Amino acid sequence: MSQRIALVTGGTGGIGTAICRALADAGMTVVAGYNAGGNHDKAKAWQEQQRQEGYEILVAYGDVTDEASCAACIKNIEEMTGDTIDVLVNNAGITRDGTFRKMTWDQWNQVLTANLDSMFHMTRLVINPMLEKNFGRIINISSVNAQKGQFGQCNYSAAKAGIHGFTKALAQEVAAKGVTVNTVSPGYVLTPMVAKIPQDVLDKIIKQIPVGRLGKPEEIGKAVAYLASDDCGYVTGSDFSINGGQHMS
Repeated sequence: MSQRIALVTGGTGGIGTAICRALADAGMTVVAGYNAGGNHDKAKAWQEQQRQEGYEILVAYGDVTDEASCAACIKNIEEMTGDTIDVLVNNAGITRDGTFRKMTWDQWNQVLTANLDSMFHMTRLVINPMLEKNFGRIINISSVNAQKGQFGQCNYSAAKAGIHGFTKALAQEVAAKGVTVNTVSPGYVLTPMVAKIPQDVLDKIIKQIPVGRLGKPEEIGKAVAYLASDDCGYVTGSDFSINGGQHMS
């Protein structure tokens, strides 16, 4: 069996990095997709940092909101690796928070485009090769706020809830061909971005979490690695909640 090829969109972020490392630990050839406003030097610096810490991870530029850019990204990856993508982790996303009565169309549209339309663009480009191989793993990163809602996040909660609807429908279409589609819904995770939140605010968040702490990026990464594995062929259409008990359904 050839080495699996995995693409993680938004792969250079906090959770994305942990996912990339977990998939690399599982023996896959991993590609971190990035946009970063076209800051290629930042992505290369990230790649070098991973290398210094023992991880050889490829990087590929792509704007997940743009169909042509996504196609160019996939083509670049196929040329770099010499094969098609076996595992796609749709992790890229943004927030543009604000109460609904003050929310602009741009705030709504940007979040829906980056978080939801991006899944159409990327998944559409990899699904047919997966079906031809009779193997594929698609893991879509949602959020606890898709499950419970969140003040000031009508756009984000709607987009992230839509992700699991997409997961369940596509899972039914491709299950017979060895392709699984699942969702992972993290709660509050201690990424570098979250670490910048004032401590008093973090303390209030932690009080809402029954296990009494924030999640670790590595906990998300390991869950994704399981869903991406050959041993996970009987799990599809599921939503893995990793939120410390903050929301139970």
